[in-house]
Amino acid sequence: MPVEFKDYYKVLGVPRNASEEDIKKAFRKLARQYHPDVAKDKKGAEEKFKEINEAYEVLGDPENRTKYDELGANWRDGASFQRAPGRQGRGPRPGGEESFEFHVDGTGFSDFFEQFFGRGGRFGGMDDFAPPHARSTEEEGFALRGADLESDILVTLEEALAGSVRTVSLQRVNRRTGEAKTQTLKVRIPPGVHEGQAIRVAGMGEDGVGGGASGDLYLRVRFAAHPEFRVRGADLYYALDLAPWEAVLGTKVVVPTLKDRVSVRIPPGTTQGRQLRVRGRGLPIDSSGRQGDLYVVVNIQVPPEPSEEERELWKQLSRVSPFNPRKT
Repeated sequence: MPVEFKDYYKVLGVPRNASEEDIKKAFRKLARQYHPDVAKDKKGAEEKFKEINEAYEVLGDPENRTKYDELGANWRDGASFQRAPGRQGRGPRPGGEESFEFHVDGTGFSDFFEQFFGRGGRFGGMDDFAPPHARSTEEEGFALRGADLESDILVTLEEALAGSVRTVSLQRVNRRTGEAKTQTLKVRIPPGVHEGQAIRVAGMGEDGVGGGASGDLYLRVRFAAHPEFRVRGADLYYALDLAPWEAVLGTKVVVPTLKDRVSVRIPPGTTQGRQLRVRGRGLPIDSSGRQGDLYVVVNIQVPPEPSEEERELWKQLSRVSPFNPRKT
């Protein structure tokens, strides 16, 4: 089944030779603009936010970007992309039963991403090349459980914190007849879900054989990249830009969290890279209600184009200050 090519460079609005830093800046700008929590058009923003995240999942990872650029060269030559056989379905089944291809929509990832960069597919259940003794029919009294299916699901940090209910559709396409059947599923994202966790949807895998039970659908969680926070376990990291005088003299700064905003005291003499901890403002650690921490990471910035008056003040400071950073 052909898969539509996604122009991720166009999605992020960057040229194909964009640097890693340019790609990161473009993502952060767009993600802030279309984040569902701040956009006025919630539905439209949600779809755009997912598209931006998908593009950054690929272009923001050097290995994925190299693979994508190779695919892009084929696309520009007019080649069509064909879904890999058995990617989300199975080959010939015991007893000559119908074979199906499976598509999962509403997870936040396109068919193109799932095809080339996702972890979707099937596992467990029947093997495509079952041994002869396993190819019995229902009349012979042999029952075999259907294979499980797996797909990625994009989860925002806000969903990981508070939980949500997502609508996902599962389409089964008969490979021989082309007939398609779609089921709409309500999937609960529990609070405290973590990266890589599999959310089980019982009985939504492949049908069993000879009266065997159906397999399950597993949705593997991938955290959506956030424009403000990096994730490490249950802890969040926020990069805070400070002016040199704020770092030297100390100040108070209001920073965002996933729920609200908090005031953080910057001690006098704060150095580049210092991490200031805000307890309990990270992601849930477990079902007990405990949360990780938020770390505010200091990034000292200098004025890019100081005025003449500012330059004179910096010169005056250089004359009166005994500080020399190169002395040990």
